Amino acid sequence: MVAFVIRRLFGMAIVLIAVSFIVYIIFFKIPGGDPAQRIAGRTATHANIVAIHDRLGLDRPFYVQWYKMIEQLVTGNLISYTDQLSVSDQIWQGMPVTFSLSIGAAVIWLFFGIMVGVMSAVTAGRLSDRAITVFALIGISIPVFWLGIMLRYFLAEQRSLFPDGGYVPLTTNPAQWVYHLILPWFTLAVLSIGFYGRVLRSNILDSINEDFVRTARAKGLTPRRVMGRHILRNSLIPIVTLFGLDFAAVLGGGAILTETVYDLHGIGFYAKTAISNLDLPPLMGVTLFGALFIVMFSTIVDVVYAWLDPRIRLQ
Repeated sequence: MVAFVIRRLFGMAIVLIAVSFIVYIIFFKIPGGDPAQRIAGRTATHANIVAIHDRLGLDRPFYVQWYKMIEQLVTGNLISYTDQLSVSDQIWQGMPVTFSLSIGAAVIWLFFGIMVGVMSAVTAGRLSDRAITVFALIGISIPVFWLGIMLRYFLAEQRSLFPDGGYVPLTTNPAQWVYHLILPWFTLAVLSIGFYGRVLRSNILDSINEDFVRTARAKGLTPRRVMGRHILRNSLIPIVTLFGLDFAAVLGGGAILTETVYDLHGIGFYAKTAISNLDLPPLMGVTLFGALFIVMFSTIVDVVYAWLDPRIRLQ
């Protein structure tokens, strides 16, 4: 187990270094990627651009610039080129919003995804199964930004049933915290509910005819116990993988569209602003933040695998 953890930590470091290097290369290869030109403005002289290059250290070799940026990010001294604010501080300020949005949406899509998958598998071939399949496919097909705009327009702006965007901290007013996040939670969760339900339905139907299920039935176990202890537990393994990676991606800024539509100033909103301004330090910070969560959750998924399926062993 110790060797496994060491290998995973080493792999995590390699992934983060590779991601940061690739992001840095892409940024400087795109047209207009030179931050000195954008900071200096359209009417800047060549001398102004050279002075900004010297001040930001952009006249140094590529690998030196990359190393300095990573060093500043790790020590919390990385500053945005556009607004001259600390990247670490901005990410830290956006974390409560993104965590609130991500955790609430994750609970919704996991609970209803499992419920939809089990109901669809149990009633396979019946009218209810077909109805669930239709609604799941509709949920998968709806673009997140379109759903968010429609819900905000009809339920917040026209009917005033929900707040028209914004965020209230949990510590300030728990009831208002939930009230302001209901629409964003539902918007972010709809896509995953349908997808998780379809995946789980397929896994359950595949597991029903397995030898271990027939053995459990031959022992006289009740259908509910067979479903809960054997079929569902084995079928949840792919769901664990999907959930770990999806949740990590959302935490790392994957809810950009949802945060933008509902005016939630989280990490995704910060990433959107950085992309609009082609501001490398925030992009680097948000990218590494997301990559860190994805690598961490992939490790957690491996551990959960061993608990769900005894045949899986950590080497």
